[in-house]
Amino acid sequence: MADEAKAKGNASFTAGNYTDAIHHFTEAISLAPDNHVLYSNRSAAHASVRKFAEALSDAEKAVQLKSDWPKGYYRVGTAHMGLRRYDDAISAYKNGLEIDPNNEALKSGLTAAESAASRTRLASPFGNVFAGLEMWARLESDPTTRAFLQQDDFKNKMLDVQENPSTLNRHLKDPRIMQALGVLLNVKLQRPNLDEDADIPDAEMTEEEPGPEDMEVSEEEREARERKKEAHKEKEKGNAAYKKKDFEAALQHYTKAIELDDKDISILTNRAAVYLEMGKYDKCIKDCDKAVERGRELKSDFKMIARALTRKGTALAKMAKCSKDYEPAIETFQKALTEHRNPDTLKRLNEAEKAKKELEKQEYFDPKIANEEREEGNEFFKEQNYPEAVKHYTEAIKRNPSDPKAYSNRAACYVKLGAIPEGLKDAEKCIEVDPSFVRGYSRKGAIQFLMKEYDKALEMYQEGLKHEPRNQELLDGVRRCVEQINKASHGDLSPEELKERESGLHIPIHAILDESVHTSVFIRQRRAHPSLNIVHLEPQIGVFTLARLLYGFLELVHRIPQLLHAIDQGGGLPRF
Repeated sequence: MADEAKAKGNASFTAGNYTDAIHHFTEAISLAPDNHVLYSNRSAAHASVRKFAEALSDAEKAVQLKSDWPKGYYRVGTAHMGLRRYDDAISAYKNGLEIDPNNEALKSGLTAAESAASRTRLASPFGNVFAGLEMWARLESDPTTRAFLQQDDFKNKMLDVQENPSTLNRHLKDPRIMQALGVLLNVKLQRPNLDEDADIPDAEMTEEEPGPEDMEVSEEEREARERKKEAHKEKEKGNAAYKKKDFEAALQHYTKAIELDDKDISILTNRAAVYLEMGKYDKCIKDCDKAVERGRELKSDFKMIARALTRKGTALAKMAKCSKDYEPAIETFQKALTEHRNPDTLKRLNEAEKAKKELEKQEYFDPKIANEEREEGNEFFKEQNYPEAVKHYTEAIKRNPSDPKAYSNRAACYVKLGAIPEGLKDAEKCIEVDPSFVRGYSRKGAIQFLMKEYDKALEMYQEGLKHEPRNQELLDGVRRCVEQINKASHGDLSPEELKERESGLHIPIHAILDESVHTSVFIRQRRAHPSLNIVHLEPQIGVFTLARLLYGFLELVHRIPQLLHAIDQGGGLPRF
């Protein structure tokens, strides 16, 4: 169990997750408290997050457990360097070199510690004036600096200098620090002009901070880490080749990377992408399946597994263009979405489902069978077996969606069955499929007439007459609409019909009168031929406009009682 926790800590450290590494090493230490390597590794993790006090404690524990291990002294020296205790760091490195005089890490650490100590001494030529409680006592004894001690920023700066005298140069521009320095040195200092200040390098600023420590790992772990690094390099080379569309080179690099590191499933999905581009769909699918299987074994991120499934689905969708079977691709995309809901995967799923529907329509298309089904529907219609007729018309539409006759006939069936909205929808579809098929206008107009929307029905008949001006069915429809409108204008409607008409009136008279061209043509024709019946006029001349005028005037007539009432009350004219 301790080895497992240690391995997790090493992995987290390598990934730069130092906090997680500390957690795993702590768990391992609780299971094996006498393992010096675990304390060393946790010390390195602490140092990497600049917790040098904790790093020093762990390093000293490692030395205590195994005093003849050079790496422990290196950890102690590193922690002292982080705490800027350079003399202690020098001592630790020298103790380690007594055990292993040829240890390069200890030699390098000793050189860095001696250099840092030298810079500190050069940057702080004032001896030990900042050391201990004596500094605060001397500052308290002087009236000027005593007042400064009441200021937090001054105290913080002096604490900073006391902890690391090399930082003094940074604070010398503060006259309070200059005054305090004079008190401590027992001399009267005059602050130099800014342009005369010496540009002394700050030891703290120039010193290189210790970087993340190396882990103490076994030879096998070290080799695995090296293989992983090499695999990453090969993967990057493969990515570069893929971007250049040099697919053969990309395959070579990805294949080598997989041989070096079989735990990175992204390399498999990358190679699958190359096979996809090359049209080698079987190999693409094989790599994707391997990636999914390996990813589940390693408990990889769901996003990575979803990516592999999406790539497999893409390959299956491309194969479906020849095999005419989109179902495997659809199922694969759906599995990918259960792993991770990605917009790209969802888009590909929708495209596959749409392609499947289109393919099914193409395979089902057969005009000959459609005509046979429509004829059977006609027979059932004549027998007044409307439900059966609807079934055959529906099958005819599936077999040939571009046949307007089937929509028109099914609309008639729906009307007979009392399904007016469905009939209206079919009539509109009939017109959409073939705008020149006048039966569609007649069918829609008849449905609107049944709905007592006479103005809309008249408009629809008028539209149909543009395609076939002498169509008797359309002309009869116009006549029926005009009769209903005339009936309303003469007050021949029942109370229920009158209420429906009033609720449907919405055409402003001024908007109708704006149609000056249609109105003037109609009036001239009426004067020239007083005895001419209105339905014998060309539809384009005035039938439609007349009907709308009648509707408008009917609205005005219905509002006369309201007008008279307003006048009787002595008020103004109501607004219409």
